[in-house]
Parts: sequence; C-alpha cells; structure tokens
Amino acid sequence: FGGGAPAGGGIPSEGIPSGGMFMMEQEGRSNTERITLSSEDMEDLETFVPGIENATMSFSTTASVDGGELESSATYTIAGVQSNYARISNLEMALGDFLTEENDSYKDKVCILGIDVAKTVFGSVYDAYDSTVYIDNRPYKVSGILSEMGTVASGISPDDAIFIPYNTGIKYLSGSGVSPTVTVIAEDVNEVETVITNVKAVLAESYPNAEFTISDAGSKMEAASKSNDTLTMLLICMAVIVFIVGGIGIMNVLFVSVKERTNEIGILKAIGCCKRDILVEFLMEASCTSMVGAVLGVMLALGITPVLEHFGVRVELSAYGAVLSLVFGVLTGTLFGFYPAYQASNLIPVVALNHE
Repeated sequence: FGGGAPAGGGIPSEGIPSGGMFMMEQEGRSNTERITLSSEDMEDLETFVPGIENATMSFSTTASVDGGELESSATYTIAGVQSNYARISNLEMALGDFLTEENDSYKDKVCILGIDVAKTVFGSVYDAYDSTVYIDNRPYKVSGILSEMGTVASGISPDDAIFIPYNTGIKYLSGSGVSPTVTVIAEDVNEVETVITNVKAVLAESYPNAEFTISDAGSKMEAASKSNDTLTMLLICMAVIVFIVGGIGIMNVLFVSVKERTNEIGILKAIGCCKRDILVEFLMEASCTSMVGAVLGVMLALGITPVLEHFGVRVELSAYGAVLSLVFGVLTGTLFGFYPAYQASNLIPVVALNHE
C-alpha cells in the first residue's frame, strides 16, 4: 500500500479529492511459506478496516503482442486489473469503455490499449477500436483506448500498456504464480497512517507469522517531487553557467573584432554612418555568432540522442525546446554583445582613422 493524496508529479488527484492512496506491491512471506494476497484478503480489508474508500487488485507482466500493422510480434506490459482500477488510477478513455465487472467474472478476452500501443499496433486510435489484437497468441477484442496520460499509475505506464480483466489474466497469462498489487484509497488523507496501522493488524490476523511491505504512494510522490525540484534547480544553474560563459566568450570575440576593425569604423563614420548603424552592425554580428552556436548545439543534441537511447536513457526531443534554445542563443549574443558594440559606435572618427 502507499499513501497520501495523489498530487502533481504522480497520479492526478481528480476523482479522489480527499483520499490517500496506498499500494501493497509485494507479497507477504512467512518463515516457511510464500503468501500471495487474494481477493478475499482485499475484501477483508474493505470490511474490517474503517476509513477505506475503495480498493482494487492488479498485476502486471509482459507478453508477446501481434496484430494490426505489426510485421512481427512485440513485447508489451500486460496489466490484469479490475473494473474500478480506472477510477482509482484516474484513467480516462479516449474511445470506448473501460473493463466491466462482467468482463472479469466471465474471464472475457477483451482489452484496453494505451494510446501509444494503439498508434504503434494499429496506426491510429480509430483503427484500433473494436479490432482484434493477439496477446500470447490468443485473440482479444479491443473495447477501448485510453487517453494520453504521460504519468505512471500504480507502477504501470498507461500509455505503453495493455489492460485486460484480472481473472482473464490469471487464467491465460500468469496462472497461480501471480504476485498482485493491492491498491487502497483512504477516505481522508490525514488518516492514512491510521489506516495503514489497521491494515497491518487485519493482515496479521490472517497471516500471524508473515511480513508485508506496505508503501505509501504519497511519500513516493513527495520524494519524486523533491527530486524533480532538485533536478530543475541543477538545470537552471547549468543554464546560468552556460549563459555567463557563452556570453563572455561572445563579448571577447566582439572586443577583438572591434579592435581589429577600428580603422573600418572610422571610415564608416567619416562617410556618414551614424552611431545607431555601427551599433546595429556589431549587434547583428554578435547575434549571428550566438545563433550559429545554438544551431550547432541543437544538431549535437539530435546526434547524441540515438546514442543515449542505445544505453537505455529515455530522451524526448521537441520543436519547442529547439526553438527555445535558438532564442536563448540569440538573447545571449545580443546582451553580451551590446557593450562592445556600444563602444564601437562611440569611437571618434579621427582617433579611429589614426589607429594602428
């Protein structure tokens, strides 16, 4: 189990405004035997533990998937879930309906596709709906496609997963060796610790010699949020350092350019160029220099992305990020190039012409 209300950086909190979520992600173990939680254990928790709003069981595994536009089978995460999993994990449907209790009771071979899976296998959400996909060489009817989530729900990334009824998964995929996750929603986030204590007491009654690992989802989200804040601060510091170092480099280049072209500046002033013309000319040079650097940086990012992905690092490039880097480069050149350009525009023509 995990705790705390779902919040930013994790599962969205809509639909569970006052609750806390916890997950029992590992099975219990005694000194002599392996214990796997069952639906009866989950019902006991709902019956004997006060303050529980909802509970569900799920498991995940991997299996080969075929069908649609796939030229060969691919491996995807398959999640066996109950009908209330969508509400607990705040999953929204792009098309169709989520799994029902009847699907679970009758062990129907139906499935819900994550949006990325639907696009990869069938090409589009509409082509995927009501089609057939083969999971472990068995046909499953696609009864719905999830909206894009971009987050991780109960340890499963919805966009890249396929959801099937819990009992269907037990029968056709995992068998009796399943290690399920029990997810519990507390009615009041302030009572999460109390609910966890009561859950441990109920489990101790059922399995006196067993030990269970209970995780608080809220604590995980809080830790992830702090890590994200730290990473953001580090990236800001890196950007500031790049801004200063790059700017000083551009400023030095422009100072050298102004010194080498002092006579040229004197001639321009002698033939009637005003201060503004000189200022704009050198500012344009600084901006173009920084623009070239920014373009090279974007090309370098595009070049090293496949290398990073080869080592298992997930990288997502965006046109917005590329444009932002170009703007950042131009801004750096303009700001740090202003002072040398200003000095060039204020040179006295006679002094500039006599410069050696």
